Amino acid sequence: MELVKLEIIHYRATMKEVFETSFGKTRIRDTILIHVIDYSGEEGWGEAPVDIGPWYSYETVYTAIHIIKDYIASILAKHRVIRDPWQYYGLVKIVRGHNMAKAGVEFALWDLYSKLQNKPLYKIVGGVKNKVEAGLSIGIIGDLDKLIRYIDKGLEKGYRRIKIKIKPGWDVDPVKRIREIYGDIPLQVDANAAYTLDDAYIFRELDKYGLLMIEQPLHYDDLYEHSILQREIKTPICLDESIKNVHDAKAGYALGSYKILNIKPARVGGLVETLRIHEFAKKHNIPLWIGGLLETGIGRAFQIAAATLPMIKYPSDISESTRFYEEEIVEPPWTLNKDGTYNVPDKAGIGVDVLYEKIMKHTVKTINIKL
Repeated sequence: MELVKLEIIHYRATMKEVFETSFGKTRIRDTILIHVIDYSGEEGWGEAPVDIGPWYSYETVYTAIHIIKDYIASILAKHRVIRDPWQYYGLVKIVRGHNMAKAGVEFALWDLYSKLQNKPLYKIVGGVKNKVEAGLSIGIIGDLDKLIRYIDKGLEKGYRRIKIKIKPGWDVDPVKRIREIYGDIPLQVDANAAYTLDDAYIFRELDKYGLLMIEQPLHYDDLYEHSILQREIKTPICLDESIKNVHDAKAGYALGSYKILNIKPARVGGLVETLRIHEFAKKHNIPLWIGGLLETGIGRAFQIAAATLPMIKYPSDISESTRFYEEEIVEPPWTLNKDGTYNVPDKAGIGVDVLYEKIMKHTVKTINIKL
């Protein structure tokens, strides 16, 4: 790949409705889109799904722009010819942290690399499935009747697993209500680090309801206290925010901090690190699934590709294009089959066309860098 241009796009869209987690509400969604162009004219697209503020992660729209413009672009300009995304992964190791910024550019390189190889991305990364299972993630509703209506719609759509966000005061009651109405449907909860070990009694109570897993119950950087909690409860703990790379996955495994891992490719720094974690999980028979960060249709393509890997054993958080945003920026849009799966595109690259004009309608700022 001989890169001639890097475009950084600050994209902003209004969501159809508020999405609430334990750390806040989102209605206006900011993200960073990455566009690279090869000397041949071929293009690659990626997304760094950061937020406007440091809520899920310390990374924000502004830190991502800074890291990509002032550091990653310089690395790309210095080398210009990048053999493949693995080489890029090695070059940007000099930048500590800032995984989402690094991932956004890496994703664009994966798309470009796959197109130049004339192969679909999922085959390039070693995917083995032509369909991937989808689960529905529901924010903190705060209204049990409204929650049930959301679940009804999700089950009608075919989603194969229901996940609800929880926080203190919104945890046992909604789970109990769901079990009373729907029986033993696949169900899990996600705390987004809202609890402490003092709340272990809540998780012992949740043990009664046969959950698939409890996702990230304790501190977002913790491994040790999760190992204590996992010994106290039967329900598998799934780690999310605590796992930023394969080293965290290894440490958590040695401590007994989790039984399942959620991999968000952007959170761990891209698909190369995703593959490294996947290889570790394969060696130790650790089940995985792919998480999401309210991505646009561009970022969703990388979730789909990662979800084709063999150790992905649970439905992944991949919602339809139309769920969050009024207007999709890829064609065709990501549409769920009636059986709760997505078809994995066989087209070269990420498998969808990016609608540049639609992106420009919602662009706050564009930075073009010649390489």
